[in-house]
Amino acid sequence: MLTLEKFEEASEIVREVTQETKLIKSSYFSELTGNRVFFKPENMQRTGAYKVRGAYYKISTLTEEERNKGLITASAGNHAQGVAYAAHKFGVKAVIVMPTTTPLIKVERTKSYGAEVILKGDVYDEACAYALELAEKEGYTFIHPFDDPAVATGQGTIAMEIVQELPLVDYILVPIGGGGLATGVSTLAKLLNPHIKVIGVEPSGAACMKASLEKGEVVGLPSVNTIADGTAVQRPGEKIFPYIQENLDEILTIDDDELIVAFLDMVENHKMIVENSGLLTVAALRHLDFKNKKVVSILSGGNMDVITMSSVVQHGLIQRDRIFTVSLLIPDKPGELVRVASIISENQGNVIKLDHNQFVSTNRNAAVELKITMEAYGTDHKNQIVKALEKAGCRPKVIRASL
Repeated sequence: MLTLEKFEEASEIVREVTQETKLIKSSYFSELTGNRVFFKPENMQRTGAYKVRGAYYKISTLTEEERNKGLITASAGNHAQGVAYAAHKFGVKAVIVMPTTTPLIKVERTKSYGAEVILKGDVYDEACAYALELAEKEGYTFIHPFDDPAVATGQGTIAMEIVQELPLVDYILVPIGGGGLATGVSTLAKLLNPHIKVIGVEPSGAACMKASLEKGEVVGLPSVNTIADGTAVQRPGEKIFPYIQENLDEILTIDDDELIVAFLDMVENHKMIVENSGLLTVAALRHLDFKNKKVVSILSGGNMDVITMSSVVQHGLIQRDRIFTVSLLIPDKPGELVRVASIISENQGNVIKLDHNQFVSTNRNAAVELKITMEAYGTDHKNQIVKALEKAGCRPKVIRASL
């Protein structure tokens, strides 16, 4: 059972391995939403995510015999690092089963803490099934990433720190995958102040908790599809579900495209790297239907590999019309390419890619195709460039941007 006494105990214990993550006020999102917005930057936490809290507290509650059997868990990455780090601190063996889709940075960092890593399955649930199988076969002690009251208690220490730093907080936004973090945060928040509202945020492509709450019982999704790998869970926790039912006030769902915009928002306005699951609570700020409240968004982690990061940045720039591609039909004669380049230059566009296709028409003198990918300052600037090309008779057509 999750009690105030257990949360207080956990808060003391997790201090042994966590670093302080002070609230950061966001002037940008405060102005955008009409609220006072703060971030709880667990992306700056040791191991790069909040998960070390629940893992360390859970392991501290085990008997010496249970620890010495060796620990095993399944994780999409952050819980893996939390267990590996905590096991290293306790001096015991850790085996981590991770989905094959786990970002490389999370795999390598988990190994760096001395854990044995096994890649199995496409999603968390498949990795978890294999970890449970190994636990039974080898006698390991299984540390569930979310469906465990002790783990949820450790995660909930975040709420203790939020309330201590911002006693009059009105809303806390928390990401949801399996529900461990949301369970701990919502339960402790209500114990400390029943007036605090806690809003859970899920990816639209993996909204298992929302489906379960609507059904009134835990249900599994047939599949999940989201770039938020840390919250790509098909079925929420059975043991913690009653706490969610009792203490969570609302659930919002976020599309992947919104996470891409949120990533750029955080990089450009806060100079912070937040992984896609942690961005759920950032994207959710644009969905709030109230004003003049004190809001804390929990940034659950920052473990994003460079390849994923570059892909998100690229798609984000395209979404914001900072990069776009036009197709032009121009006569195949000397000077036409220079004319087009001059028009773009005069309107402060910056060409980054050009494709010249002479075979778009059987009559090359009538038309050849130019596909030009360029940088702009945003939608208004893009429209200015396109209109200038239209005025010059270049017949521009905006097409899917390609880099």
